[in-house]
Amino acid sequence: MVTKLDVVQALLPKITVPQKSSGVAFAPSNIALCKYWGKRNVELNLPVTSSLSISLSNLGACTKVSLADAATDQIILNNEVVASNTVFYRRIVQFLHLIRPTKDTVFNVTTKTNIPVAAGLASSACGFAGLVLALADLFEWPLALEQLSILARMGSGSACRSLWHGFVEWQVGSQANGLDSYAYPLEYHWPELRIGLLLVDKSQKPQTSSEAMQCTVETSPFYSLWPKTVSQALQETHAALASKDFWSLGAVAEANALAMHALMLSSTPAIIYSQAPTLDYMQRVWRARAEGLAVFFTQDAGPNLKLLYLVKDEAKIKELFAEVQCVAPFEAVPHTAECLYDL
Repeated sequence: MVTKLDVVQALLPKITVPQKSSGVAFAPSNIALCKYWGKRNVELNLPVTSSLSISLSNLGACTKVSLADAATDQIILNNEVVASNTVFYRRIVQFLHLIRPTKDTVFNVTTKTNIPVAAGLASSACGFAGLVLALADLFEWPLALEQLSILARMGSGSACRSLWHGFVEWQVGSQANGLDSYAYPLEYHWPELRIGLLLVDKSQKPQTSSEAMQCTVETSPFYSLWPKTVSQALQETHAALASKDFWSLGAVAEANALAMHALMLSSTPAIIYSQAPTLDYMQRVWRARAEGLAVFFTQDAGPNLKLLYLVKDEAKIKELFAEVQCVAPFEAVPHTAECLYDL
């Protein structure tokens, strides 16, 4: 069986010495409009279907990587040293093992995020994407972004989409080694589009996305319908983006999210990320839309909702959802150097 290490060794150049004192990078979080839910290969994080996302501009992870004169890797997240007995630490170090040029290489990794961690806002995606980009900066790997996308996928599947801003598609691929399964940016540009974050719960969710995903694949009696559902959703999403048909885009994104959560509900045991406020927000969106407001929602593996709307309706959105955090995906996209938060 092909392993993560096999893939990494096939991609990485034989560069064992950093080309600078530290590598730095910013990677945006991304929200899937057509969801990634299910792996055909768990080891390589290969998806059952393609997926399509939109980035969240300056919301994401800033990462700095350097070599450490120490016995073990040090991970610092949001100014706090991460304990070595935590799942977070183990995930990062397991990834570093894949790219460590020598057995004696030890890293310092410092990351700052401006989104909650492990709360269904793609913190793993931007985290691993930022880590890969920072490592590429440190070693000056002569790799294309598509190849770095594959490396990011080794850490977290959706991380492969967080190397770009705007709309991004992750192609499913067909090769057993996954070298044709990577993300790439789409040319659609929609500056009027807005994302509204409704944070129900910022705490770490009780079940990881990977655990919920695998449970769904293995136990939902309806999972066999999912690939066809996503294929149709992708076609409709591309058509909506090409024509800037917001009502069609919102409808397919919302339906795709609800279908994913329906699969989780049909799993054994049932998986429910929504909380009472989540359902209340959904009802408020449906009521507003029934009254003519162009607003839709999507939901990832967590209780928080993301609204889709156009800038012309932002005042009304803020009136209906006073707590909403508004994001302009195509405006004020940061330059890396401006987003290092004094790392």
